Amino acid sequence: MSDEQSPRRLIAVFESPVSEMLFRFGVELGFRTVLVEPDPGRLAGAPRPHGDTFVGDLAAAAPDEHTDILLTDHHRPEIGALLEEALTGRSRWIGILGNPRAEGPHVAALRERGVGENEIGRVRRPVGLNIGSRTPAEIAVAVLAGLIADRNDRPGGFVF
Repeated sequence: MSDEQSPRRLIAVFESPVSEMLFRFGVELGFRTVLVEPDPGRLAGAPRPHGDTFVGDLAAAAPDEHTDILLTDHHRPEIGALLEEALTGRSRWIGILGNPRAEGPHVAALRERGVGENEIGRVRRPVGLNIGSRTPAEIAVAVLAGLIADRNDRPGGFVF
């Protein structure tokens, strides 16, 4: 099965306004979506639309070679453990949101766990296309466009 025909999977780690927008737009773009939220208190309320699946840990999300994993919050204390676990798996792409002008806290968190520099370098940051996004919806559009460009082996943006 070619990558074009293979199932596109997107795991968003951490409940956030960005993860909600990723799921809203992602399902329309052909992504099967899963939310990983280790804190069950953050999942209060009715299930959300768009066919999303919600689990408490990355293993339950079962990432495979067709899966893109995005951490949607770089301030959570679980980032080191979750990224370390993601790096040992078979996912196609791993990224974390954050300001691209400063080193992300995930770098120190992974170093403290003994993760090597080559593995740390596999975590994408910044993620998405550089469109000046500010709102959760704009960030989701930029991220999804970047994932589509990456899957299609394209640079994204206005280079053709």
